[in-house]
Amino acid sequence: MKNLQEHIRKRAQPYIAPNKRTYSTLTLPDRDFIAAALGLPKKSVEIAALETGIIPQRYLRNIGSLEISGQLKLLKARVLLIGAGGLGGTIGQLLARMGLGTLILADGDFFSEDNLNRQAFSLEQNIGQGKVQVACSEILKINAATEVESFAGFVKENELASLIRGVNVAIDALDNMPTRFLLEKVCKEGKVPLVHGAVAGFSGQVTTIYPEDVGFKAFYGESQTIPEKGIEVELGNLAGIVSTVASLQVQEVIKIITGLGRPLRNRLLFLDSLNGSAEIILLK
Repeated sequence: MKNLQEHIRKRAQPYIAPNKRTYSTLTLPDRDFIAAALGLPKKSVEIAALETGIIPQRYLRNIGSLEISGQLKLLKARVLLIGAGGLGGTIGQLLARMGLGTLILADGDFFSEDNLNRQAFSLEQNIGQGKVQVACSEILKINAATEVESFAGFVKENELASLIRGVNVAIDALDNMPTRFLLEKVCKEGKVPLVHGAVAGFSGQVTTIYPEDVGFKAFYGESQTIPEKGIEVELGNLAGIVSTVASLQVQEVIKIITGLGRPLRNRLLFLDSLNGSAEIILLK
């Protein structure tokens, strides 16, 4: 560790931020040089830099809001993301940009042409490819320090119970009710907060469910009485609201991990972008 910190201090560079303050920073080439020289993961180098008071330059615009302590918590965190499509693709991108340490990503689907209207990792050249495989490759291009563990399949209860171990928070980026309720059940049993998001047409919703909260039953009803799919099968999913809901889910994850702010616990944020309105619904 001492050798690592010495390498970091030697390669640290002053950087004048937009607020005119000068920070001691570590650039990407220097991070990669140190990781290669010492045979360490890039994430370990970034963590050591922050613990030394040296900010990886790529996170400089985070520090004003998160501070070094918050950025460290992100880099040390593990997050489970179920779904790599519309919501999940944008969530995965943004968490990597924020500096999440480990992302566990599960999805068994493949890209199709009707995903191109909204899914962040869906490109014309990867139609037919597995969503998880593409997402892992693209996230690595965004942030090589974010470690991605993947499960290429549609998760069942025993698989979810295994994936949930050791995570700080789970994210619902699903498109079907049975798996959504199953994920909530496993999260409650594992004592893991769950960030939920859903979209249909111009509308979307976000909430955070802690293990002791009432959860989905408060706004979906009993799992046995609801259809497998929601109204989105009729209204479709539009890129703007998908990106908005995914972004708000990321903010919930950041708040939970860092301890900053107030998560949407026992509150459902409902967005109607067609009429330009938003409301908070209290859940009991």
